[in-house]
Amino acid sequence: MTTDLGNPAVFSPDEADRAVLLAAPRGYCAGVDRAVITVEKALDLYGAPVYVRKQIVHNKHVVANLESRGAVFVEELGEVPEGATVVFSAHGVSPTVHAEAEARGLKTIDATCPLVTKVHHEAKRFAGEDYDILLIGHEGHEEVEGTAGEAPEHIQLVQTPEDVAHVVVRDPAKVAWLSQTTLSVDETMTIVDAIRQRFPQLLDPPSDDICYATQNRQLAIKEISKDADLVIVVGSANSSNSVRLAEVALESGAKAAYRVDDASEIDLAWLDGVDKVSVTSGASVPEDLVQGVLTFLADHGYPAAQAVHTAEESLIFALPPELRRDLRAREKSQA
Repeated sequence: MTTDLGNPAVFSPDEADRAVLLAAPRGYCAGVDRAVITVEKALDLYGAPVYVRKQIVHNKHVVANLESRGAVFVEELGEVPEGATVVFSAHGVSPTVHAEAEARGLKTIDATCPLVTKVHHEAKRFAGEDYDILLIGHEGHEEVEGTAGEAPEHIQLVQTPEDVAHVVVRDPAKVAWLSQTTLSVDETMTIVDAIRQRFPQLLDPPSDDICYATQNRQLAIKEISKDADLVIVVGSANSSNSVRLAEVALESGAKAAYRVDDASEIDLAWLDGVDKVSVTSGASVPEDLVQGVLTFLADHGYPAAQAVHTAEESLIFALPPELRRDLRAREKSQA
C-alpha cells in the first residue's frame, strides 16, 4: 500500500533522490483502540462528565479530544465526586485503587489493556507461589505502579542492568521476572540476561510480556531505519513506546531520529541534506497525526510515502464487560 499525497510538479536533481518510508504497522494498537472507544461510549451512554483516572492513553491529542467531548481527567480518585462514573486507563491500576473506588461508591469501568491484565495475573500467581519478582520497567509509570500494587511485598523494580547487582532476594532459587509491556524488546532482554547471570534458576513468565504491538512497531522501525537520514516518530513525550521507537531507530542505523507530537514540532533544519526520511508512530497515536507529518514532508518537496509492511495485525479486544452490559440494557430498552 502506498500513501498517495501527490508529487511536486518539478523535482530538482536532489529531490529526485528523495524517498519517504512509512512503517506498517504503526499507530493504534488493540488495547489503545479499546480504551479510547470505552471513554467515547461511556460519554454517549452516561453523558458528561465521565471521569478518567490518569490519561486514558499517553497522547496529548487524544486526551484533548476526549476532554472537548466531556471527559474529565484526574490524577487520583479523590478528585472524583462520590457516585460518579470513572474509567481506569489502559495502563491498569492496583487493587488499592479498585478498593478505594468501591469504598467511595464510584461506578467504575476498567479499560486496562488485556495484555497488561495478563501481567497482573502473572504477578499474583508468582506471589502466590512465594517468588521474589523482579519487575523490569520505569519508576513512576502507571503500568509499573499498577502491576507492583498486585504484590508489593514480593516485587522489586529493576530499571537497568546495573540495578541487578543491588537486588536482594530471600531465595536465589525462587526468583521470577516480569516487565512493563511497552519497553524496548532488546533493552528488556539485556536486563533479563543480567538477572539470569545472578540468578541462574530465574523463572520466565509464561509468555513474553512485551506486547505484540510494541514488538511489531520496533521490528518495523528497525527495517526502515537501516540507512535513513532522518526518522520521525509521532508520539507524546510521556509515551514509553514512542520514546523507545526513536531510540531503536538510532540503534538500527538512522543518522538522526526525533519524536514529535505532530507536524508543527518538526524543525526545518532537520531536513537539511536529508534524502531518505522514515516515519512511524507510537501505539497511542491517531493516524491523522501521521498523515499530517506526511503532508508536511510533501509540502517540502518529498515524494509520496512508500509503506513498508513487516507484520499484519488483526487483534481486537472486546469492550469492558460493565460497559457492554449497560450498552445491551440500553438497546433492550429502545427495542
